[in-house]
Amino acid sequence: MDEAKTIKSPQGSALKDEIIKRTNGDALKCFNCGTCTASCPVMRINSKYNPRRIVRMLILGLDLPDEGVIWMCSTCHTCHERCPQGVNLPEVMNVLKNIAVEKGRIHPSFKKQIELLEKQGRLYEIGDFDNKKRVKAGLPEIHAHNKNIKKIFKSTGVDKLVESLETKNEQ
Repeated sequence: MDEAKTIKSPQGSALKDEIIKRTNGDALKCFNCGTCTASCPVMRINSKYNPRRIVRMLILGLDLPDEGVIWMCSTCHTCHERCPQGVNLPEVMNVLKNIAVEKGRIHPSFKKQIELLEKQGRLYEIGDFDNKKRVKAGLPEIHAHNKNIKKIFKSTGVDKLVESLETKNEQ
């Protein structure tokens, strides 16, 4: 098991305890029926993402074998809507993602999004072609600017996260 890809649970249940604390014990309501997995559109595309297995491992206080699976949740809430116990699995997944970020681990796609926002103020570049179409439709041109993004990054702490990621990448 690759150390960098595993969310470790020191003393076996620290991760479980943290999830219980941050979600008011929501995951403990799960009785492992599998409705979440059967309903999950991501599971249909990638069998590595198995919501029932993730919740079961958390309840048992086990390490998640591959941290990458937590980033696969699309937060569509289908599992939550269909769960007979009302487990808010998307919230559990968000807590897992937050814990990973707190430890300085972010999925590469999110790193790229941060870079794009920092550089141009948006995720998608607006080029000459797009601006010509906008002018033709009577809309103003859009130009890349990131002055507000830097303020947002600073107020949310994303700037410090970016710095810590750059430091880790340099090592």
